[in-house]
Amino acid sequence: MILKPVVTLFRLDLSLAAGICVIVGEIVALGQIPPLNQIIMGFAAGFFISSSSLILNDYFDMESDKINAPHRPLPSGRIRPSQIIVLFIITTLIGLIIASLISNLAFFVAAIFWATGFLYNWKLKRTGLPGNLMVSSSVAITFIFGGIVVENPWNIFIWLFSAIAFFIDLGEEIIFDALDMLGDKKINSHSIALKYGQEKAFKISYILFSLVVFISFIPLIVGGLGRSYLAMILIMNTIIVFSIFKILKTPDKDQKRKYARFIYLGASLGLLVFIIGQLI
Repeated sequence: MILKPVVTLFRLDLSLAAGICVIVGEIVALGQIPPLNQIIMGFAAGFFISSSSLILNDYFDMESDKINAPHRPLPSGRIRPSQIIVLFIITTLIGLIIASLISNLAFFVAAIFWATGFLYNWKLKRTGLPGNLMVSSSVAITFIFGGIVVENPWNIFIWLFSAIAFFIDLGEEIIFDALDMLGDKKINSHSIALKYGQEKAFKISYILFSLVVFISFIPLIVGGLGRSYLAMILIMNTIIVFSIFKILKTPDKDQKRKYARFIYLGASLGLLVFIIGQLI
C-alpha cells in the first residue's frame, strides 16, 4: 500500500510544526487569535512548502539513507524516485499558490523559503555549517511568515521567536550530523563532526541550546506575552536540559538520536501550549 510511505515522506511532525510556527507568528504579531481564514492559509502555506523540501530531501539522500536510514521509503524500495518527484511538484505548487493568495510579499518569502530548501537538498547539504545555517534560517522564517500573513512582520517578539527556533534547529542539525557521520562520509559531507570530531560537534550544539534558554527569558523581562509564554518556555527549557543531560550520559547512538528528537518535540509541545493559552 503506497499511502503509508507517502505519509512517511511528509515527515508530519516537521511539516505540522512548520504550519504551527506560522500560526504562532500570526498570534504573536497580532497579540490575539487571527481570523480563521488567515490561520488556515498561513498554516497550509507553511505545511506544503516545508513538505516539498522534506520530500525532496529523501530523493537526494537516497545513497546516505541506505546506511543512515535504510527503513526510509526510497532505500527500502516502497516508493520509486519518480513518485517522489511528482509529489514534490504537487506540494510545491499548492504551497506557492496559497502563498500568492495571501499577498505578494507572502509569495516572495515563500518562494525564497522554497528555493532555500531546494538548493540545500540539491547541492549545499554537504557543505556542513553553511547548509545547517540554511535549514535553520528556513525554520526561523516560519514565524516571520506568520507576521507577514497578518501584515505585521516587524513585531519584535516574532524575531525573538525566530531566534529561538533558529538556534534550536541549528543545535539539532549539528547533533544529527554527528550521529550520521558514517553515511555523511560516503557522500563527502563537510559537516562539523567530520571536520573537527564528534565530541566537538556535540559541545557546539550544547552551547547553542544554552543560548536558546538564555534568549527565551528576554520576552519575560520585556513583558507582553503573558502566562502562556511562561508555560511554553518552562516546558521547552525543561525538555532541552533533560535531553542534553541524557545525550551526555548515554553512549548509545540510537538513544542519543531519540533524546535529540525530544528537544524538537519539546519545542513543538511548548508552541502548542502557547496557542492553547492564547485561546483560553
